[in-house]
Amino acid sequence: MSDQIQFIVEKLNQEPFRKNYNLITFDSLGSTQLLQLLSDVLGEIDPKHAVDIREELPEQTAKRMLSLLSILKYKPPGSVSDLSAFRQGLVTGSKPVIHPLLHWLLQRTNELKKRAYLARFLVKLEVPAEFLHDDTVADINKQYEELMEAFKSLHKECEQLKTSGLSTAEIRRDIDAMEEEKDQLIKRVERLKKRVETVQNHPRILEIARQLRVEKEREESLARQKQEQKNQLFHAEQRLQRAQLQLKEMLHAVADSKPESLMKKLEEEINFNTYLVTEKIPRELESKKNSTYILQKVAAEPAMSQSDLNVLESKINEVNAQMNQLIEKRMMKYEPADSKFSMYRQQASIMSRKKEAKAEQLQAAKEELSSVEKQMQQKTSQAHGLEGSEVLKGDELKHYVNKLRSKSTFYKKKRLEVAEITAEYGILQRTEELLKQRHEAIQQQLQAIEDKKGISGYSYTQEELERVSAVKSEMDEMKGRTLDNMSEMVKKLNSMVAEKKASLAPVIRELRQLRQKCQELTQECDEKKIQYNSCAAGLESNRSALEQEVKGLLEECVQEESNYHYINCMKRNLEIQLQRAKEEMKAYVSSDPQERRKAIREQYTRMILEQENLGKKLREKQKVVRENHGPNMKQIKMWQDFEQLMQCKRECFLKQQNQTAIGQVIQEGGKDRLVL
Repeated sequence: MSDQIQFIVEKLNQEPFRKNYNLITFDSLGSTQLLQLLSDVLGEIDPKHAVDIREELPEQTAKRMLSLLSILKYKPPGSVSDLSAFRQGLVTGSKPVIHPLLHWLLQRTNELKKRAYLARFLVKLEVPAEFLHDDTVADINKQYEELMEAFKSLHKECEQLKTSGLSTAEIRRDIDAMEEEKDQLIKRVERLKKRVETVQNHPRILEIARQLRVEKEREESLARQKQEQKNQLFHAEQRLQRAQLQLKEMLHAVADSKPESLMKKLEEEINFNTYLVTEKIPRELESKKNSTYILQKVAAEPAMSQSDLNVLESKINEVNAQMNQLIEKRMMKYEPADSKFSMYRQQASIMSRKKEAKAEQLQAAKEELSSVEKQMQQKTSQAHGLEGSEVLKGDELKHYVNKLRSKSTFYKKKRLEVAEITAEYGILQRTEELLKQRHEAIQQQLQAIEDKKGISGYSYTQEELERVSAVKSEMDEMKGRTLDNMSEMVKKLNSMVAEKKASLAPVIRELRQLRQKCQELTQECDEKKIQYNSCAAGLESNRSALEQEVKGLLEECVQEESNYHYINCMKRNLEIQLQRAKEEMKAYVSSDPQERRKAIREQYTRMILEQENLGKKLREKQKVVRENHGPNMKQIKMWQDFEQLMQCKRECFLKQQNQTAIGQVIQEGGKDRLVL
């Protein structure tokens, strides 16, 4: 608690409060002074609350402070049952309530300033639903919500710009680098000017180069315009083709349809659109508005902590449990007489759900149909772009079908011919197999004869030699052709190399000069870069050393200032205590009875005597009350019984008067009848 009070005193002695308090003077503040101090702190957070509490009622002060604390999300220490005590302590200026509140406010002043500023624009004014039926009020409320959303987006952009800004050191480095590049470019331009001045007619050459650059830029712009015109022409042709296709489709639909079918189709579309406009879309719009209103309300509220979410979840669970209990009670009280109505209600709800499902399916089918039509239009436009034929309809389609039929008959004839050829191929394949079998049998007989004569493998060797000789002759022919091709290729390559050398000779000479220039510029750039790096490293090291030195001196300065303020506060406390001790000693030692009565010891002695006398009187009064308690309770009981007795008599008297009045009315009615 002492650390808390010390922190409050230190913050109040600083800017912007500058109260010059110490622990003793702050602890001796009264309830009104504490409330005024709290109002000053709240006024620093929100300037609207910079008010003198003497000019307003205590209820208004408490209401104003509680409203701001609810916006700032202050949670009093303790349980929920302590909220009434917190409100009472805030009204009376109790120290156990004010001190933690001041500590919480002074800890996070900047954050609370931002929250109070945002609350001025983001705390939504709740307009009653009956006033929103007025168009003017609804428009103004809509504009108000739009402005709130715009303020949110602008505030977020502002915060992002504040957090994403570049540091001054980076900007300075970029400026220095840009200035160095500027100097290098100026030097390079001066060197180029000196080189150009040696050329004859250099102003005329520069003018021609400028005109050439202008003409090239103009040529590029004309090429872009030409390409844009081509694209626009292509898109216009596509739109024309789509319009023509739609016109043909509409004409075809009108030609093939009857008025009755068109009317029926239009009636179905009108019924479906009427259902959408009168039932489905308003219901969906209402649900979207409710969800949007809830989301806006949630977004307008400040950020919630985990404890707030836990409280909300517990409340939701309680409400769900209550709902379940009510449903169970309703089911227990269910009457059989309403069974028919419930059945009809269930059937009606089922039919309405089916109707909604079918409407959604129809809507999805229409969307799919429109997407398919768009794809078909894209495909037709692509076909037109590829110079393809259009989609055939009517007589063209019939002609195309007849053509396909003639082609199918021709195809069938050719397929029969292919079947005959396939059968013939099977016969020939079987003949080939038989001939292979006979050849294998003859080969076996030949090998047996060669084995008998002692010359086995003669026929195989003869065949291999014939095959190798044939392959060799083919390879020789291929080698001859390859050599001729290679000689022709070499001649062509030599001629091409000579042509390329002749064409590249001036380019190579220019390239050598440019390489030499590049080497000179690279060497110069390396030298400048080394100088720049050395200079930058030296400056960076000096800057870092100076920054460290300045940082250390600032820390020492802050520490010395805090020590100075602490010693000054302790000195003031000791001086005040010493002064009070001297005054007390002077008053206690003084021979004047008036001065001695001003001493604190004498005051406390008098207060003790007064309290002792008051205690004696109260004890005597308590004794008298205890002695008279029994007789007084008996007397109260007797008076209560007497009151009940008198009440009973009064009721009997009133009943008797009513009966007599009724009897008189009956007698008067009988007399009237006798007279008649």
